[in-house]
Amino acid sequence: MKPIDPRKVQETINQNAGKELYVHLETTNGAYASHKNQGFFSVGTFLRNARIKYVQGKITGDGPYRLGLELEGGWAYAEGLTDWEIDDQNQILFAGHDPDGKLAIAFQLSEKPFRK
Repeated sequence: MKPIDPRKVQETINQNAGKELYVHLETTNGAYASHKNQGFFSVGTFLRNARIKYVQGKITGDGPYRLGLELEGGWAYAEGLTDWEIDDQNQILFAGHDPDGKLAIAFQLSEKPFRK
């Protein structure tokens, strides 16, 4: 993955507006390791292969970034994004890594379903 270039991301988001896409959204703050600290409040999100079609999208911030997609009936957004790539299957992959390099958020878009 490469650091986010907001201009390139915005171009990619604009090119995919109006297409029916699959989304993967996952967040973690260490939920899998928090069992050792009973005082740690763990939260997370996992959404995979939900179909969306967005009207417009926008990337904002100076890094980490926030990406918002305006849907026909609302919004989907992710913040804390630091890196991105378009893989060999034409999937648009965004990730947010904390200062230690650990994954905190993944926000991905694809014209085909993601592997189960």
